[in-house]
Amino acid sequence: MYKLLLCWRYLRTRYIALLCIVSVTLGVATMIVVNSVMAGFTHEMQGRLNGMLGDLIFRTRSLDGVFDADSHMAQIRTAAGDTIAGMSPTVHVPSLLYLTVGGETLPRQVTLIGIDETSYASVSQFGDFLQHPENRKQLSFDLRDGGYDVLDHQVDPADAKPREVMRDAGWQYRSYKSMLAKQRAADQKRLDEIKAKSEPTAAPTAPDKAAEPAMADPFAMAAAEAGETEGRDFDPATEQHTGIVLGIGICGFRTPDGVDHYLGLPGDDVKVAFPLAVMPPEIVGQEYTVVDFYESKMSEYDANFAFVPLKALQKDRGMIDPKTGAGKFTTIQIKLKPGVNAEEIRDKIQAAFPMQFYQVSTWRDEQGALLAAVQMETAVLNVLLFMIIAVAGFGILAIFFMIVVEKTRDIGILKSLGASGWGVMGIFLSYGLSLGIVGAGVGTVMGLLFVANINEIADLLGKITGQPVFDPSVYYFYKIPTIVEPFTVAWIACGAVGIAVLASVLPARRAATLHPVRALRYE
Repeated sequence: MYKLLLCWRYLRTRYIALLCIVSVTLGVATMIVVNSVMAGFTHEMQGRLNGMLGDLIFRTRSLDGVFDADSHMAQIRTAAGDTIAGMSPTVHVPSLLYLTVGGETLPRQVTLIGIDETSYASVSQFGDFLQHPENRKQLSFDLRDGGYDVLDHQVDPADAKPREVMRDAGWQYRSYKSMLAKQRAADQKRLDEIKAKSEPTAAPTAPDKAAEPAMADPFAMAAAEAGETEGRDFDPATEQHTGIVLGIGICGFRTPDGVDHYLGLPGDDVKVAFPLAVMPPEIVGQEYTVVDFYESKMSEYDANFAFVPLKALQKDRGMIDPKTGAGKFTTIQIKLKPGVNAEEIRDKIQAAFPMQFYQVSTWRDEQGALLAAVQMETAVLNVLLFMIIAVAGFGILAIFFMIVVEKTRDIGILKSLGASGWGVMGIFLSYGLSLGIVGAGVGTVMGLLFVANINEIADLLGKITGQPVFDPSVYYFYKIPTIVEPFTVAWIACGAVGIAVLASVLPARRAATLHPVRALRYE
């Protein structure tokens, strides 16, 4: 009983012990906050990576692809057994996309992906990232008549900022732009007629036969092949080109205040240039109509990927065999059934195909460097932050040695009254345990409260400093994602208590070994 009374007295009267408690508290709170934020980022990142990629990716090593996806998928099913939930062939092509903004042409380097709209959503979460509710149910490359999300459907409506510009996207916006274009063309025609009447007629000149022929415009050639400039006029108010789904980062950006700005909307036309699947390579161009945006909230994808119908891209690139009608593909996205070991199925499929022509990988293999970097960063941060608690442990060690020296005569009196060495040692061990429990307990509460209000704190710091702590233009998140893992919180708190107890062992052992007579004579 006397051990508990002395521990309680020391806690109330030895204010220097508060320094140890504060060190332990700050260390525990910081570790809980950092681990919760890193767990939230990791979870969000992995979810979006797996959402955009299938569980397995079957890839050809040829940029031009290989024929007959159906036979390859049948062979994959034979190798993998009944573990496959779905498959979808795709074509990936490096391309240049041209946006027209205010009369200026802005090029964008993108990866053009041909997908099968009926099966691609079944192997990924692609459909969940689209901005039109009907496209989230079933993707269509036909332009919708309005109804696009004004609020981000992936965010709590109370936190999402409205995007009023999306309200008119679709056919209404396309018809309005067409009307303006026709009006500008008519005005320009009248100006040209007035200018021609006011200027003297110049004598006709013979054509320069020696002049070099102008380079063919791939976009004009593609339009001519499609019959849009010959035979009839293409009316943008009532017709569209082949549909394309753009990543929201290609034609939009977000300012530090979280407001979205768009260089184009669903209903706009864009031009895309890409190489034909021939040798030597030739560049062709196609016009597409933007039918939707997708926002995976991974800037790597949102700013680089554009999706078009698989058959249309195969046709435009010359990837269809005229005899059999079979098209080429470059990848097959594979969705596995829940609980299946992806690495094991990957190895089985890879063994069924020659490695020099085909590569099979999991989504983790595709992003292995990124995932490893995040894991390493988390481990290093934990080591560095745990040093804060270790410093607190050395503080406890120094303070306890000081207390032993200061209370030497008191220890001698206790021993002369019958206290055992273990009893004296228990006083200091209990004192260290008390410091650890109080510091870890307060730190745990502070850390959990900070995590629960981290976004409000970030907003407040942003207002004070004038700079956003969490820039949505970089991360494409409205909130800092956090996940509190009870096991992680428990080991952090237990580790802090353990360090406090270990730091008190040496002083407690010294106090326990003091001779009563020598302790009473101590000056």
